[in-house]
Amino acid sequence: MKHTIDLSQHTPMMRQYLSIKANYADKLLFYRMGDFYELFYDDAIKAAELLNITLTKRGQSNGQAIPMAGVPFHSVESYLAKLVKQGESVAICEQVSDPISGKGPMERRVTRIITPGTLSDEALLEARQTNFLLALSHKADQFGLAYLDMSSGQFHILQVNNQEALVSELARLSPIELLIDEAFQLDILLSPYKTIRRRPSWEFDLTAATHCLTQQFQTRDLSGFDCQDLPLAIQAAGCLLSYAKATQQTNLFHLQPLRVYRREESVILDATTRRNLELTTNLQGGKSNTLMSIMDKTATPMGGRLLHRWVHSPLLNFGLIQARQTAIQCLLNTQAYLGLHNVLQGIGDIERIIARVGLKSARPRDLEQLRSALASLPDIHNKLGCLPVIKNTSDDLLVSLRNNIKIFPSLFSLLQRAIVENPPVMIREGGVIAKNYHSELDELQTLSENTGQYLVDLEKREREQSGISTLKVGFNRVHGYYIEISRGQAKQVPNHYIRRQTLTNAERFITPELKEFEDKALSARSKALSLEKRLYEELLDKLLVYLTDLQQTANALAQLDVLTCLAERAATLKLVCPHLSADSGIHIKGGRHLVIEQAIDVPFVANDNELTAQKRLLIITGPNMGGKSTYMRQTALICLLAMTGSFVPADSVLIGPLDRIFTRIGAADDLAGGRSTFMVEMTETASILHNATEQSLVIMDEIGRGTSTFDGLALAFACAEYLAKEIKSYTLFATHYFELTELAEKIAGIANCHLTAMEYQDKIVFLYTVNEGPANKSYGLHVAQLAGVPNPVIKRAKEKLLSLEKQAHLLQKPLFSVPPVPEKIMVSPVLELLEHIEPDHLAPKEALEILYRLKSLQGINV
Repeated sequence: MKHTIDLSQHTPMMRQYLSIKANYADKLLFYRMGDFYELFYDDAIKAAELLNITLTKRGQSNGQAIPMAGVPFHSVESYLAKLVKQGESVAICEQVSDPISGKGPMERRVTRIITPGTLSDEALLEARQTNFLLALSHKADQFGLAYLDMSSGQFHILQVNNQEALVSELARLSPIELLIDEAFQLDILLSPYKTIRRRPSWEFDLTAATHCLTQQFQTRDLSGFDCQDLPLAIQAAGCLLSYAKATQQTNLFHLQPLRVYRREESVILDATTRRNLELTTNLQGGKSNTLMSIMDKTATPMGGRLLHRWVHSPLLNFGLIQARQTAIQCLLNTQAYLGLHNVLQGIGDIERIIARVGLKSARPRDLEQLRSALASLPDIHNKLGCLPVIKNTSDDLLVSLRNNIKIFPSLFSLLQRAIVENPPVMIREGGVIAKNYHSELDELQTLSENTGQYLVDLEKREREQSGISTLKVGFNRVHGYYIEISRGQAKQVPNHYIRRQTLTNAERFITPELKEFEDKALSARSKALSLEKRLYEELLDKLLVYLTDLQQTANALAQLDVLTCLAERAATLKLVCPHLSADSGIHIKGGRHLVIEQAIDVPFVANDNELTAQKRLLIITGPNMGGKSTYMRQTALICLLAMTGSFVPADSVLIGPLDRIFTRIGAADDLAGGRSTFMVEMTETASILHNATEQSLVIMDEIGRGTSTFDGLALAFACAEYLAKEIKSYTLFATHYFELTELAEKIAGIANCHLTAMEYQDKIVFLYTVNEGPANKSYGLHVAQLAGVPNPVIKRAKEKLLSLEKQAHLLQKPLFSVPPVPEKIMVSPVLELLEHIEPDHLAPKEALEILYRLKSLQGINV
C-alpha cells in the first residue's frame, strides 16, 4: 500500500481488515459489511476508477480520512465481471460468525479468490469461450505447459521444443491468465496476454509438483497418465494446481484426470495461420464473419466450446476423422439431427454446472437445470437407439456416445424431491428445499407460514376486546412484532399492554401472548433457514458421488451436439463429405469460401484446385481484388474443415495426409516489438521455410512487396524455388511479379494459374474464375480508380506506366508482358456470354447461375 498506516489509531474492525488485507496485497479485497462489500485505501481508489462507483471516506488514520468505496453484495457478480475483464483479481472476505459475547468485530475470512483464469460462476464467464488458466515452465528452449479450465475441470499438459511451437500453442489455447516462473525472461513471447503472474521458482519444483498431482488424483505416481517423459509439463502442472487450490479455498473434486496433449496428433497451425484464416476472430478483432460464426449452430454452450477446440486442433488420425464423418452422414441420412438438436437445447451448460457442484458453489437454479437435463436423457437415448448404425454396429462413434450418456434415475428422483420448481437464485433467503423432503423443515416452515393468519386473527380479537377499531398488528425486522395504536386512542390501551416504541403519531405495544408467538415465529424462521442451508450443503455432498459419470455424460453430450450441428450445417450450406486418401495430394472440385459465400448477395464463383506430386506449387497471378486471396484461403479452410471431420464447401474433395497448414497473407507492423511491416513478413516467411514439410499446405501471398522491386522479386523467386525444390510442400503462391511465372518452365512441380477479369470501356469486371496459365494484365490502375483515386492521378499514372514500359534499359520485364497477339475487336461481355450459351443443354441450376452472371454485368452497354 502507498499509505502509512498506524494500527493503534484504528477501530477493532479496521484492524481486522488491515490484517486480512496484508495477506492479499496484490488483490482487491472485498470486505463484507452487512449488505455491502467495502474497499478501503488504494483498493477503494482503484475500484472507484475501474467500476465508476463513488469514492467516499470513513474515519481517519494519522489525521487523514480513509478512502472507501463499496458495492451491494446482492449484485456483486456484475462488478466482479467488470473487474475480471480488466484483468483484476479479487479476494472475497465474508462474515462467517457473529461477534463473540458482543465484543469485537464478527469473524471474517477470505472464502474465495476471483482471478480471470479460475472463474466458475456463470455470470462471470463467456458461455461459448473456454476459460484457460495456464502455467508455463521452461529450460533453455524447451517449454512445459499445463492448462486448466476451472469451469469444466479439464486439465491438460504438453511439452514443446522451441519458441515457435510455444507461440503456436498459446495462440491455440488463448489463456486468460498465465503463471510463469519469476525467472522467466522471454516476456516478448507473452506480449499478447493481459494477465501474467510471476510465481516463485520453488512452485515449479518437480518433486513438489509430482506430490501435489498424485495427492490430487489419489495415485502412487504419474505413470498412469503417460507423462513420465514430460518433466517440464509436470512442473507447470504442479504450480497450476497449487494456485488453483489456493484461489478456490476448497477441494477440487471436479478436476478430471490429467491428459497429455501431443502436437504430433494434430494438424499444426501457427499463430499467424489462425489469425489469417479468421477461425474464431476476424482481422479486426471481432467475432463476425469468421469460420465459427458460420459453423457454430450448436444447441449448448459446451457444444460450442468443443467445436471451437475441434476447429483449432484438426486431426491427423484418418480413423478418427472418418468416425466423425460416418456419424455426421448417419445423422444426415436419417434427419435425426433435427430432433436431437431440439432436445439438446434443453440440456443447458451442464458441463459447468457439474464443475460448480464439485466446487460446492452450485446455486439452486443450477440444480434445477441439471434436473431438467437429466429428464431429457432418456429421450436422447431413444433417438440414438433408433438410428440404423446403432442397431447394426458396436464400434461406431454414435454407439460410443450413447453408451457414455448415462441415465440417472436415482439422482433425478433425488432432485425432484429436494428442489422446488422455479427456485430462487440464491439459497441465502431460503425457499429452495421442496416440501415433504425433510419433516423438521416442513414443521418449521409451516409455523413460519402460518404467521400471517395468526396475526390477522390476533388483530381482530384485540380490536374486539379493547374496543379500539384502528388497532393494527404489524412486524418489522428491527423491533419485531407489535400492536400499533394511534396517539389519540392511547388512553384506551389495556393494562396488560407493554409499550415497545413511541412514534410521532402512534404508540407501539406488545403483549405476553404476542411476545411468546414472536419468539416461536422468529426462532422457527431462523431455524428453518439454517436447516435449509444445511440440507442444501448435504444435497451437494450427495451429488459428488455422481460427479465422474456426470462429467462423462456431459462430454458425450457435447460431442453429440457438435456432430448434430455439423450435420445441420452440411444440409443447410450444401457441404459434402471429403474423401481421405493415403496418397499425397489435394483435389478440390467446385471449392467455395464458406464465410464469403454467406456474406455476399450474389452466387459465389466456385473453383477447382489440384495439388499433386507432379504439381506441388501453383504460381497464382491476377489483378488485385480479383480473388487470389479468397481462392487460397478457401483451399486452406476446406482442408482444415476436412481434417476436423466436418463436411466441406465443394462439389467433391479428395485429400491426402497433411501435417501443417501455413499462411502468410498480408502483414502489419509490430511497433511494440520494434518490427517493420517487411520484418514481420520476413519473420513469418522464415518460420514457414524452417518448419514446412512435404505434407504441409503453404499459402504465400505477395512475398517481397514490402521492399524494393528487385529485392522483393529476388526474395519471392528464391522462396518459391526453395518451396518447390527443397521442401516440396503443397504451395499456393500468389504474386504480382510476372517473372515468377517462368519457374513453371524451369522446375518440375510448378504450374501457373490466374484469376480472370475483363476490361470494358476503361472499366474492370472481375470474373473470379481460376484458369490455367499466367495472367495477361495487372489492372492495378483500374483497381486504384475503383478505390476512388482522383482521375488526374490515374491519368498521370497511365502516362508514367507507358514511359516505364518503353525504357529498354529497365531490367525488370514490363509487368505482365506477354507475346503480342492479334488485336481483337472488343465485344460486349454480355454478348460474349450469350454467344456461348446453348439453352437446350442447360440444367436449371446452370441457367440460374448465368442469370446471376448477367445481373453482375448490368450497366455495361451492349
